Amino acid sequence: MAADTQTSNNPDPDRDREIFLEAIAGRKFTLADVIGQAGGDFLKGESPVPKLVQLKTELKAFLREELQDSSGALLLVLQNDVDEADALISQSFERPLVALQKYLEDTLAHPEKLYELVRQTDFRWGQLYGSRPHFNTPGQTPHPEDEYTHESVKQQLEYLLGVIKKRLAPAEQQES
Repeated sequence: MAADTQTSNNPDPDRDREIFLEAIAGRKFTLADVIGQAGGDFLKGESPVPKLVQLKTELKAFLREELQDSSGALLLVLQNDVDEADALISQSFERPLVALQKYLEDTLAHPEKLYELVRQTDFRWGQLYGSRPHFNTPGQTPHPEDEYTHESVKQQLEYLLGVIKKRLAPAEQQES
């Protein structure tokens, strides 16, 4: 009994290692086991979620909060575009809103990109609501029931751009 008490008060690392090796003898290890064993040091101080995924999530949350889109089709299309914008977001790791600002400015500056965004949004709306979408053709009067016209989407993008510029303004003043 005295020997057992002495052993529990003074742990023997060699004995612990022997017990561990005996317990895992013949067991096949997976990559998850190795990561789990190294996890204490491997992930110390770092998020297991890649930075790019974190930034995309942040941008999607911004869109959800700021976009005034009752049907949700434009939001879904813009969030999908964020998912596909790895190169643009990677250029603005410290300020992800700058990437979204560039995307919006580029879309607004090129009518063909705006028209394609509207077309994708109309298509998505049709999928969501099981209805035939009303595609807005450039130069023609939009259908009266078309929620996503070139002009309405342009206004939404301009609104988002204004919100982004307001949020970025304090940071730009600090850098000056």
